Amino acid sequence: MNFNRRNFIKTSGAAVAGSMILPPFMQSCQNLQISPDVKSYLDHFEVSSEMLQKVIAAAMSKGGTYADLFFEHTTSNNLGLEDGKVNRASSNVDFGVGIRVLKGDQTGFAYSEEITLDAMLNAAKMAASIANNPKEFDPQGILEKTPADYYKISQKWSDVSVKDKVPFVQKINDKVFSLDSKVSKVNAFLGDSTSFILFYNSEGKLTYDYRPMMRFGAVCVMEKDGQIENAYSARSYRKGFEIMTDDLINEVAQEAVDKTNFLFGAGKPKAGEMPVVLGAGGSGILLHEAIGHTFEADFNRKGTSIFSDKLNKKVAENFINIIDDGTLPNDRGAINIDDEGNDVKKTYLVKDGVLNSYIHDRISAEYYGVEPTGNGRRESFRFVPIPRMRSTYMEAGPHTKEEIIAQVDYGVYVDNFSNGQVQIGAGDFTFFVKSGYIIEKGKLTQPIKDINIIGNGPEALADITMAANDYKNDSGTWTCGKDGQSVPVTLGLPTVLVKKLTVGGSNA
Repeated sequence: MNFNRRNFIKTSGAAVAGSMILPPFMQSCQNLQISPDVKSYLDHFEVSSEMLQKVIAAAMSKGGTYADLFFEHTTSNNLGLEDGKVNRASSNVDFGVGIRVLKGDQTGFAYSEEITLDAMLNAAKMAASIANNPKEFDPQGILEKTPADYYKISQKWSDVSVKDKVPFVQKINDKVFSLDSKVSKVNAFLGDSTSFILFYNSEGKLTYDYRPMMRFGAVCVMEKDGQIENAYSARSYRKGFEIMTDDLINEVAQEAVDKTNFLFGAGKPKAGEMPVVLGAGGSGILLHEAIGHTFEADFNRKGTSIFSDKLNKKVAENFINIIDDGTLPNDRGAINIDDEGNDVKKTYLVKDGVLNSYIHDRISAEYYGVEPTGNGRRESFRFVPIPRMRSTYMEAGPHTKEEIIAQVDYGVYVDNFSNGQVQIGAGDFTFFVKSGYIIEKGKLTQPIKDINIIGNGPEALADITMAANDYKNDSGTWTCGKDGQSVPVTLGLPTVLVKKLTVGGSNA
């Protein structure tokens, strides 16, 4: 990979109106005893391996047990369409380095938006203050690590102009309007980002990552007999501009129209405790929020999670397998390395109904005496890494969707969630369901919309009595928030039956 940071910044931002902060420039790295790939990233950030070692030595100078440097250069571009016209455009460049020092399970952290040796040394000394036992640190030799390659692309977003992108938001607008005469308004968007990551730590590990991302979608608004409804459809992948095709436009547009049309005539079920069938795909948000977060090792290490004493114990039926995976090709939740430079793995959190593993970063892995699972993630160089999900899903089960629905005398089928809240300690959750169906005597009957589902994550997991063979990964624009940080994720689920949850609906 050969790239010039000055040209990259110029190409990425010049065509779009918006705010931009340009990073300072430094002399190029002259260290030739490294591979061309690593050298290209050192050149990109205009640092040398000798500089990295000096900064690490400063970070370790007060007796820290570990330190790392996380360099990031991210360019983001966004286009928006409303009332038939592209009327929003923005571009932003983010650039800097985060310096972390560990003393046991305590963390010292500082970051700098200026990558000069003096600025980095000052930040390193601030982070080093977590420890108070000054000592000399002899930097390790450089140990290069070649990352995985889970998101191959053929056309970089940095090579695409705004003029090339505009037709796609215009096309999806026109397509949505053409599909149904009830459409009264469309909001469309296309966003892309490109991140260059360089990582170095006190163990001498030097590695890197190139992270593309796109998101594309539309909000459809319809009106019928004075009733106004709206729905949203979008896709997000770690793919290049090659993903932008007419097939993608047609798929997203049709889904937006279908979801909106569904809401006309939809009502509410009777309120109360009842069986709930979670549809394949996006219903995985309940798995992510109500169960996934409670598997994150920091909550368990601190005794906050209700699963903190459940490791290697049965928590679900034997056919339940729950995975957190960062290796899915071109997936929004995929990463070639985590933000601690670790290998990314497919981790079975629940295996054959037994809690098999927590979601680990470096600190929690050391605490539990296991290898990191590749889940140390951060929003940007301004944040410390913490255990975070990537793509969290349940594998297919032994049943069919039809068999599951046929088991329900009265309940609800839901497959379109919009948001929710969960209390990590107790595992109690509330989710807002955009749409679904009432189930009566084993059949889907009345469409429903705008209901709440209330329950407890561990109890819901234990109450999954059937899982279908129709697993689906949802490739929407899912973003997970935790401790003030947001990271891209995906989620998935087969159709499952939860034998009882509280449904908020009509009292009639």
